[in-house]
Amino acid sequence: MSIITLTTDYGLKDHFVGALKGKILSELSDVTIIDISHQIDAFNVAEASYIINASYSSFPKGTVHLIGVDIELNKENQHIAILWNDQYFICADNGILSILIQKIIPQKMVAINIHDRLPSNATDIDVFVKVACHLANGGNLNVIGKDISSIKTISELQPVVQSNSIKGHVIYIDHFGNVVTNISKKLFLETGKGRPYEILFKNKSLKNIFARYSDIANTGRYPIKDYEGQKLAIFNENDFLEIAIFRSNPENVGSAKTLLGLNYRDVITIEFKN
Repeated sequence: MSIITLTTDYGLKDHFVGALKGKILSELSDVTIIDISHQIDAFNVAEASYIINASYSSFPKGTVHLIGVDIELNKENQHIAILWNDQYFICADNGILSILIQKIIPQKMVAINIHDRLPSNATDIDVFVKVACHLANGGNLNVIGKDISSIKTISELQPVVQSNSIKGHVIYIDHFGNVVTNISKKLFLETGKGRPYEILFKNKSLKNIFARYSDIANTGRYPIKDYEGQKLAIFNENDFLEIAIFRSNPENVGSAKTLLGLNYRDVITIEFKN
C-alpha cells in the first residue's frame, strides 16, 4: 500500500486541500492520502518542523511525506526530496527538516530538477505532487533530482546551552493551548546531570517536570479536581518540554497560551543549581 501524507499551511476554508488531493489521485489513483495537518501557521517553518517530527514515526517504511509550507521556488529555497529513516520527505529547503537531521543522517538527499519537464504553467505544488507520486509508486530519487550533501537548518530557534542553563523557545502551541518548547528531554538530562532545576518564563517558574499531566495531583493529598487550573511542565510524547494548565478548557477558561501569556518564539529558560 502506497501512502502520501500532507502537511500544509493551506487551512480548510479554501479549495486548496481538496484540489491537492485531486491532483494526487489523478496522478496515482490507488494511493492512500493521510492528512497530518493543514493548520500550520502561514509560513511557520519551525511549527511545520515540529509537526513532522511528532508524526512521522506513526507511519510505515516507504511513506511519502509532502510538506506544503513556504514552498515557492526562489534563489534561496530550492525544492528537495530526501530519504530519511526509510521514509521520503518532499519540501522546500527552508529548514523544515532541521529536527529530523539532528537525530539521524539522511540516507539520500536530492535537489529536485524536474521543473522543466512539466508544463510551463505548472505550480510548485504540481512539482511536489509529481515527485510524491513517483516515489509512492516505487520510483527512484535519482530520476527526479540531483544528489546534494547538505540542507538548511533552522538556527534562530536552537536552544542555547551553558553549563548551568538551557535557553529555549516556544515552537508550537497545540489545540489545548499547551506550549511546546524546543528543549528536548535528552538535552535536559545531558545538561542537568541530575541537578535541581527551575523553569523560568514570563516572571513565573516551575520546579518540577512530571511524567504525565495527572501526576501533579500526586504531590498532595487533595482530589485531582482540586488541581485543575494549575500550571505544570512535562516532557510530552515527543520528548520536548511542554508547559500546560492542568485540565483547563481553552474555550471557556484559558490555557498556557492565554493564562500564562506564552506565544511562539517566547523564551523559556531552565536554570540548574550547583
